[in-house]
Parts: sequence; structure tokens; C-alpha cells
Amino acid sequence: MSRIGYGAAQLDRLHDRRDEAVALLRRAVELGVNHVDTAEFYGFGFANAVIREALRPEDDVLVVTKVGADPDPGGRLPLRIAQRPEQLRASVEDNLRSLGVEQLPVVNLRRLDTGPGLRAEGDQVVDLDDQLAVMTALRDEGKIGAIGLSSVTLDGLRRALPAGVVCVQNAYSLVSRDDEDMLRLCTAEEIAWVPFFPLGGAFPGLPKVTEEPAVRAAAASLGVSASQVGLAWLLHHAPNVLLIPGTADAAHLEANMAVGEIAFDDDALAALDAVESRSSDVSIG
Repeated sequence: MSRIGYGAAQLDRLHDRRDEAVALLRRAVELGVNHVDTAEFYGFGFANAVIREALRPEDDVLVVTKVGADPDPGGRLPLRIAQRPEQLRASVEDNLRSLGVEQLPVVNLRRLDTGPGLRAEGDQVVDLDDQLAVMTALRDEGKIGAIGLSSVTLDGLRRALPAGVVCVQNAYSLVSRDDEDMLRLCTAEEIAWVPFFPLGGAFPGLPKVTEEPAVRAAAASLGVSASQVGLAWLLHHAPNVLLIPGTADAAHLEANMAVGEIAFDDDALAALDAVESRSSDVSIG
């Protein structure tokens, strides 16, 4: 598995230029991407449609999708929470149809327990065990190959371990390292750590990796961008980190793929490690 994949959320920026979206994904494969992160609610199905058109069986690309929210084109936000077991099953079926496959290799259960973003309320507050029951049933039925977790707490991950967890997707970056204990657990359990919002700043007021003096100093010294430094630090920080940076721009895609070649000397790495971590646990309604 290449340590640098592609996150499909930003493909929707090319909604009116579908050919460009397909070409961008083909370019990602040419550059070595062999895992893509997606969801039915990315562009109300647009990302999945592009993936279905662009990827070929011989590309051997692992497509990872997620459930726990559904598209909501008429809503104030472009998605609605869908945490109930029957909704998780329906979301899996939606992804199977839009991707045109008989099995989803990996499905992340988006819990909404932590990190920036929405929080479940009312009948959308569902016990993790009830959700894992339907996820394992779907795996037993062959509709999904493996289970991941997203926006999960450390306690939630520990509870889920007996069910078999292959990856965790939480908000995590150089400037927001709340989940260091969870990262260590994932490393010990050989679970892939797939950070979203890897450069921080997902919402107004949250810290941004690219604004840190140590990051800018490292970028200037190495002749790369601050964004590249932030992504490269994640790869250096733990061996089980897999990146899924997203973009709608081919040049940016190439820059993202190049971060695997960035090496830090001891002083630069120490300066980056010393950057203050600030919480990203901000909810939106």
C-alpha cells in the first residue's frame, strides 16, 4: 500500500468538468496512488461516479468509503447525520450502487464522537455496539471487506477492537495532536492511521499547520511548501500513517505525491515535534 493516497472530497469542485475530474484521478493512479477515500455524500454521488468511471480493475486501487452521514442537497449543510443501523446498511447499499461493485473493500463508520464537525443528537445517538453489529453483519454477508472507524474516541476504539478494525480516520495534524494515545494504540495493533484535516484549519478559528514558524522555516530550508512539510511530518511521525490529501488541481496533486521524498534532519524534526498542539474538538450545528 502506498503511504500517500487520494481523498476524493474535492473532486466536486470539478462537477461541471467531469472529464477533468476523471483525468485527475487517472493522473493520481499514474503517480502511484493505490488507495482512494470517498463517500456517497461527496458531491451528492459525484465523487463515486467519477471513481467508477476512472478506475479500472487492473489499476488495483483500494477504494475506501464511509457511512454515518448521507447526502442532503436541500439542507443547510450538504449532508445529514445517518447513524442508525438501518441507515448504515442503506448507506452501504448506496455506495455499492454508485461505485458499481459487489463489495466495498473497506468502510469507515463515521461516529461523530470527537474532532471538528457535526455531533449526533436525538435518535441519531446510537450505541457503538449496535453499529458494530450491523457492520459485522454486512462484512459476514460479503458486502464490505473490512471495517474502519472515523471520528472515534480512544474508548470507542478499544471497544471496537474485538470486531476487527483495519483503519482509523480522525482529525489529526501537527497542530492538533489530541489523539496521540490513540495513534500509539493503532501502531501497536497494526491499524492504519489515516488523518483527515492533516493541515489543520478545517473551520474558522482552528490552527493551521502552514502558519507555524517552524513549518515555514523547514519549508524554506528544504525548498518545498509549508503544506508539503505538514504532510511529510505526518509520514515521519508514525509508520502506520497513510495520507489521503485531496485536491482538484493536477499540479497540487503532484506536490502532494512528492512529500514522500522529503527528509528532515534531526534539528528540523525536533523543531516540528516541539510545535504546540491545540485542540480541534469543535462541534458545528
